[in-house]
Amino acid sequence: MDILSNFEISQKALNTALNIGLTLIIGISITYLLAFIFHRYIGKRLSQQSRMLIYKGITYAGFIIILFIVLRELGVKLSALLGAAGVLGIILGIASQTSIGNIISGLFLVSEKTFEIGDIIKIEDKIGVVYSIDLLSIKIRTFDNQLLRIPNQKVISSDLTNITKFPIRRLDFDISVAYKEDLEQVQTLLSEIARENPLCLDEPEPMILFREFGNSGITILFGVWFEKQNYLTVKNTVFKTIKKRFDEEGIEIPFPHLSLYTGEKSKPVSVKIVNDA
Repeated sequence: MDILSNFEISQKALNTALNIGLTLIIGISITYLLAFIFHRYIGKRLSQQSRMLIYKGITYAGFIIILFIVLRELGVKLSALLGAAGVLGIILGIASQTSIGNIISGLFLVSEKTFEIGDIIKIEDKIGVVYSIDLLSIKIRTFDNQLLRIPNQKVISSDLTNITKFPIRRLDFDISVAYKEDLEQVQTLLSEIARENPLCLDEPEPMILFREFGNSGITILFGVWFEKQNYLTVKNTVFKTIKKRFDEEGIEIPFPHLSLYTGEKSKPVSVKIVNDA
């Protein structure tokens, strides 16, 4: 009888092990297959971050179902387990209100579509490329290749700028010219610089705005439109061209300086340098 009983126990354990093994193999295969089908075919109409969240949701749900099946095969009473999980969930929910807030904020971020993976965004003083959007946080990669994790709750409550949301941008240059310069000549020269640069767009037109009479010269705002992927090239080429053309035309870019006057007919103070013998 003992031998028969041991045999039955061994047979039952073997069947349980086989069932668990088949459950893991088939369950994991089906989970990844469903996630792959969604990511490859169904999710094409959705944004990249929505696809990522739903992909992770399918994966997590599949693993939870597999876990419940395995526990049932092991003889664990799911009703008692779910009851304990409910109590534990209440405790964790009270203790982790911040996480729940981040999850809700993450859903708002996805629904608003303010930015997508690959966009360049600025949050307060932090700027970088969106690396991933998760339920609890977003991750951005800075331009010096550091990874920043920002909680969703902070993202949704902070001022956020999406620098690459639209296909074209305007790049502004603050330029100062001396008071003696001919402003018509300066305006014509800036227009030529924008027109001759192949990366600057003709439409919308470049903006030339005479802003103010500064302490050292007249301040001009010069804005050129370009496609967002050409930012660095446009900034460098236009900057160097302005300096080169101004030098060629003899247009002075002033720097802060101080003049002393005696008050008599606004003549500057005469300074005489005497060398020691």
